[in-house]
This record gives sequence, C-alpha cells and structure tokens, in this order.
Amino acid sequence: MFHIALFEPQIAPNTGNIMRLAANNGCKLHLIEPMGFDLDEKKVRRAGLDYRDLQNTTVHKNYQQFVESMDGKRIIACTTKGTKNHCQIVYQPDDVLLFGAETHGLAPAVMDSIPEELRIRIPMQENSRSLNLSNAVAIISYEAWRQQGFAGGD
Repeated sequence: MFHIALFEPQIAPNTGNIMRLAANNGCKLHLIEPMGFDLDEKKVRRAGLDYRDLQNTTVHKNYQQFVESMDGKRIIACTTKGTKNHCQIVYQPDDVLLFGAETHGLAPAVMDSIPEELRIRIPMQENSRSLNLSNAVAIISYEAWRQQGFAGGD
C-alpha cells in the first residue's frame, strides 16, 4: 500500500482525521517533527481516536530521518505548487505521498529535493488558496488506491 507523510503538521484535528483515514484505506502514516501538538493519550481521545488508529503511524524526528527511512521509495510532493494534476500521475504501490504543514506547506529545501515531475496538485478554481489538509490527503490517497483497484478493500 501507500505511505502518507505529513511534514510538520500543526493542527491536531487534521492529523486525527488523517490517522483515521489511513486506518481505513490501509496507508502507513508518517508524522515528521516538529509538530504543533503532541500525541499524548488525553489529546488522542479528545480527537475521537483510539490507539488502533495509531498502529499504522510512525513519528520521525526530522525530515532527514524520514527520508532515510523511505530509502528506495518514490516520494511525491502533494502541493498547491505542483506541476501535474494528481490524476495525471501513475501511482505505484509503496509510493510516499508527502503533504506540507497547514500553515506553511513544504519547506523550500524539501520541495527542491523532489523532482518537478513528482510535484502534484489538486485542481481548484482560480483564486482559491488551498483545500483543508485532511481533505487533500483523502482526495489524493483515494485516487492512488483507486488506480490500484482498491487492493485489499472490500
């Protein structure tokens, strides 16, 4: 299946929604620190999650540690600055879908490390800023899964 990676997520409810999404679509979730919140038990419960939702989640101390752990996998930047529509790429099992922080997106150094042809975007109306992070993750991860025939789903 695919990997969903959140670079420096800032809003706990968005991350909680994405944790639940990953638990349901079979993706492995990666959270790249620093984050704007912590994952203590009380906050997880407040977000309506339980620890089953955390089973598929790995926290990385920084982007470099994350990249090292993804060795050999194709990292796709999902960004409003993407050069391709998210439906114009052929997803492969084990691809990594990398999303930026809600407040500042992907850092320039991170963006520069990803080839232009692997920077994708979701089409939007002109003059629209961006979608909510959890909505964007849902749209792109389900397109990737659809291309794989919803393998493992019922």
